[in-house]
Amino acid sequence: MPVILYGCETRSLTRREERKLGVFETIVLRRIFGPRRDEITGKWRRLHNEELNDLNSSPNIVRVIKSRRMRWAGHVACMGEEKRMYRVLVEKPEGRRPLGRPRHRWVDNIRLDLQEVGYVYIDWIGLAQDRDRWRRLVSAIMNLWVP
Repeated sequence: MPVILYGCETRSLTRREERKLGVFETIVLRRIFGPRRDEITGKWRRLHNEELNDLNSSPNIVRVIKSRRMRWAGHVACMGEEKRMYRVLVEKPEGRRPLGRPRHRWVDNIRLDLQEVGYVYIDWIGLAQDRDRWRRLVSAIMNLWVP
């Protein structure tokens, strides 16, 4: 877990990468919990995903990444304007963008995470200034159910 979560606050995940992380987590849990003997037939079988989720007490890895990213976003938003990290977050770079589909940016992930909780079209930098409300938002993102 620490290897996967190292620096996850700054990564911009796509849906494909989120799906791959979920598959990896399921594979690791299957290896940890191992096969079970069926009570009726007496044969060994692999655990179903629902059974793995019931046995596992830790939250989904994608949820952990999203909540850590939101916690880091709140920290950066509360920094002053003279800090370099805040300027990187807020300012627009000069120059032309490359051809093709625009890349998924970190700020876009923050907005998508806020939409999952129900905050649509909101100034998240202003929202992060209220620390208690931002903490509740981060915990709400952590507790969402992901299929």
